[in-house]
Amino acid sequence: MKKLLISLLLALTLLPARGQLRLIGNGRMNGDIVLASGGASDHERQAAEILQRFLGEATGSQPRVTARNGQKGILILKDLSTRTASTKEAAPEKPIGEDGYRLTVTDRNVTLEGEGKGLVYGAVEFLKQYLDIDYWGGGEAFVPTCKKLTLKQQSRTFTPTFRYRQSQNYQLKADPLYKVWYHLEEPQEVFAANYWVHTCDRLLPASRYGKEHPEYYAFYNGQRNPGSASQWCLSNPEVLDIVCARVDSLFKAYPDHNMISISQNDGSDTYCRCPECTRIMEEEGGPSGPILRFINAVADRFPDKQISTLAYLFSVQPPKKTVPRPNVSIMLCDIDCRRQTALTENPSGQEFMRALEGWSRICDNLFVWDYGINFDNYLSPFPNFGTIKANMDIFRTHGVKMHFSQIASERGGDMAELRTYLVANLMWDGTAALDSLERRFLDRYYGPAGRPLYKYIQLMEGAAVGTDVDLFIYDSPVSYKDNILKPALLRRYNALFDEAEAQVADDPVRLARVRRSRLPLQYSALEIARTDPDRDFEKLKEDLALFERRTAEFGVPTLNERSNAPADYCTLYRERYLSDVTASLAFGKPVSYLIDPRPKYLELSKKGLTDGIFGGTTFVENWIGWEGTDGAFVIDLEQERPIRSISTDFLKQLGAWILLPEQVRYSVSTDGNAFTEIARIDLPEDRGVKVEFIPVVAQCNVTARYIKVEVTGTKTCPPWHYGVGNPCWFFIDEVLVR
Repeated sequence: MKKLLISLLLALTLLPARGQLRLIGNGRMNGDIVLASGGASDHERQAAEILQRFLGEATGSQPRVTARNGQKGILILKDLSTRTASTKEAAPEKPIGEDGYRLTVTDRNVTLEGEGKGLVYGAVEFLKQYLDIDYWGGGEAFVPTCKKLTLKQQSRTFTPTFRYRQSQNYQLKADPLYKVWYHLEEPQEVFAANYWVHTCDRLLPASRYGKEHPEYYAFYNGQRNPGSASQWCLSNPEVLDIVCARVDSLFKAYPDHNMISISQNDGSDTYCRCPECTRIMEEEGGPSGPILRFINAVADRFPDKQISTLAYLFSVQPPKKTVPRPNVSIMLCDIDCRRQTALTENPSGQEFMRALEGWSRICDNLFVWDYGINFDNYLSPFPNFGTIKANMDIFRTHGVKMHFSQIASERGGDMAELRTYLVANLMWDGTAALDSLERRFLDRYYGPAGRPLYKYIQLMEGAAVGTDVDLFIYDSPVSYKDNILKPALLRRYNALFDEAEAQVADDPVRLARVRRSRLPLQYSALEIARTDPDRDFEKLKEDLALFERRTAEFGVPTLNERSNAPADYCTLYRERYLSDVTASLAFGKPVSYLIDPRPKYLELSKKGLTDGIFGGTTFVENWIGWEGTDGAFVIDLEQERPIRSISTDFLKQLGAWILLPEQVRYSVSTDGNAFTEIARIDLPEDRGVKVEFIPVVAQCNVTARYIKVEVTGTKTCPPWHYGVGNPCWFFIDEVLVR
């Protein structure tokens, strides 16, 4: 009797309390995962597969998936998009928003409901919230053991903060589950034919219309400017008709899509200034006026579709009079803002905030493109974590519905894994706490190494705010060598990484993660060291070899948006920055200019061509620039010397409107008055997107004291470039004379 009583009491203690459901007991699900539509819904099947996989890993016993709602059914999946019209009328009153879900727990089962992807996202959220699971892509996950799970009876509906959520990560290309787990979307899923941004030339290609109809394209600098990166003359009615016909054909080809982007090509100051467009701009207060009037006209012809356009660079501010149609979506971009503090807290953000406030008053379909990336140097530290949530809060309070958070997300990019984790979670639930998310990720992804890495992030962010440094999306680590990357701070950062590596020395997986995350510090040290006239060449060779091994080991594909590979960088570094430039006859010699560079480079130009310091992949350090002109200067070797070669080093960076010149001429003189030309070198047009350093070399056999270098600049961006018709640059960092 006593034994029976003890057994009965033990059984009672294992039963859930009143108003609860025991979902898992003794390491097993107490029933099946049931597809409510009988297996007809792809989204139900996908949600079931995810639940089955991770519940199996957590419990050690994989639950069964069934297409019948039988007695054993305990986790019911309902794709509401499969409901019939009569069923929809009987649906609960409280709506589930786009991509949202409803969780209902009774004393008999758990029901997950959502339309389409919302059901799948709900399944992921169930695993995250109730089983404490994290997934990082590539099969890597944190899955705690779960032997028992009891849920309270409840009914809870969740709708994400932003109805469209886009970001970047290298895992998106390789792992389909990653995108689902982080509830991210890609443009081709929403925009017909992937007409997402910068679509002008796809809709009205200059290769087809430019020659016969230059009047379709923007007028400025005294002429029409047709080209693959041109903007349109938006007051031309023929342009409207052609574009609408093209849009109609695209929607018919993609009947499942109801949005398309009709948006300006990339580039600044390339909008039309013809008399009619100018008149509209004067009425509306700026270039967004003609754009919005045109977009509204398209929207009127497609009232059941969403027409998206950019508010970007020259069009960021809203017009004074015209209001977007209800089916117009404005994609507002904060590309010109600095990143060290929230948009409301730094001067560069004030113009954007004025634009956001203006657009939010007149548009109910706002999409914000926020930049948290250094395009020129992915592997440069970018301490902007504190601004991510602050900016999203700003967007949310201004009614933004869709969001693209563009971050450094390539493998090896500065904390790429953490960045996507943070932005994806915050786009999904804007009320989440940034610090809690950050600590959760660091502690799980890096294990015991997470604590020193948290200190590293906090230290660098504090330094960024404390020194009021400008974090810019086109910049070099060299720009920060006197503040967030100064020697004293670099020593502290590296000490924290040393501690992190020591903490996981016996854990190869986590040690590799720590070392991959250290690459930006190693890269920054290399970049800063190359600008030091007293650099230690032997140490640099060792540091470069380590960086080369690690980037190869971790499969780092590129250092910047222009696809410059780490292996190429290391080869170039040895040739360019570890060579003995002091052997140049021009080293330290004075330079006089016949055609001055741009005023901002005049101070540097006093020594910048002969100081032995080469510039890097961005123009912000050690480069001297001319814009829209030729260039010419004379180097005084201070005595007659035999000369065998002269080399001038040029930068090619198309994204910054830096093109190679057309021609370089070299002349020499013994008295500085009478010069003899010794070489004239023509440079072919180069449309390659990689950032490159191009030496223009003249071999000779002369004796001279003075060397004259004359550069014929390209001067104007050609039609294929997105600065078409505007002045372009050329940059020089060093002249070597052997």
